[in-house]
Amino acid sequence: MQKFTQFESQALGQQLIDKALLYKADPRIDIQKGMGKRIGCIFLNPSLRTRVSTQIAASNLGVEPIVLNMDKEGWALEMNEGAIMNKGTVEHIKDAAGVLGSYFDILAIRAFPSLTNKEEDMSDFVFSQFVKYSGIPVISLESAIRHPLQSLADQITIQEHSKDIKKPKVVLTWGPHIKAIPHAVANSFAEWTLGMGHDLTITHPAGYELDEKFTEGATIEYNQSKALQDADFVYVKNWSGFNDYGKIISTDHSWMLTEKHLKAAPNAKVMHCLPVRRNLELSDEILDGPRSLVQKQAENRIYAAQSVISHLI
Repeated sequence: MQKFTQFESQALGQQLIDKALLYKADPRIDIQKGMGKRIGCIFLNPSLRTRVSTQIAASNLGVEPIVLNMDKEGWALEMNEGAIMNKGTVEHIKDAAGVLGSYFDILAIRAFPSLTNKEEDMSDFVFSQFVKYSGIPVISLESAIRHPLQSLADQITIQEHSKDIKKPKVVLTWGPHIKAIPHAVANSFAEWTLGMGHDLTITHPAGYELDEKFTEGATIEYNQSKALQDADFVYVKNWSGFNDYGKIISTDHSWMLTEKHLKAAPNAKVMHCLPVRRNLELSDEILDGPRSLVQKQAENRIYAAQSVISHLI
């Protein structure tokens, strides 16, 4: 079964980027490619960009998108094998995913982690159950550990804005937040950035180390000022503790990115996946200023999704 959940190879990554840029230049060039096909976009959690961009991407290919908010419009799902369903769950994932697999040609699933059961989250349990029982190609619209469509859009954006830079210096910097935030975006961004051969530095307060399987090959720097020197791209994102799983270890406001932080990186462009807590994670002056690529990333979400749907078709 085909699935789109992670970075697989630099060659495939570049192929997907090139196809996305082709679609960006002419969004409906392949309007006949998906005629007669359906994609089921199944959301167990809220979404704005992922939801809308995936629907537009499918429509650009002639694919009919159907959206289901499973947490509000579907039955409460039982995910565990052999469960005696005498409590709150109404339908087993075996049955629900099997039905969805018979209705659609492709599924696209969004399911956040619990941030309480580390072992279950690291196995991508909920997402994997849909893959296991649907029997059709599945796209991750963000899962417990990865957000590949976001990361593909990020790589498209980096390529568009690094034409004269052979090996851009990319910095992933932690930003403060009031809630415990999943690791998916940070994991996926690190995985894709390293996979595409870029120079990646990750900076965060002590205790916010990410899962090493996603960061191997990156420079880990606890001094944010040092990390930001001569950066070409700065990606701002919050995440909670990994070793101390799901915990808020620090809310140090000094980590919020401002122009003062970028004095030693005069040409740096700034990225964020949105939604963003303004003047907490990232300052207004950066978000609304000439460095910001945030809106361009959001636009590229359409063409990232379109490239992947086209690839799976």
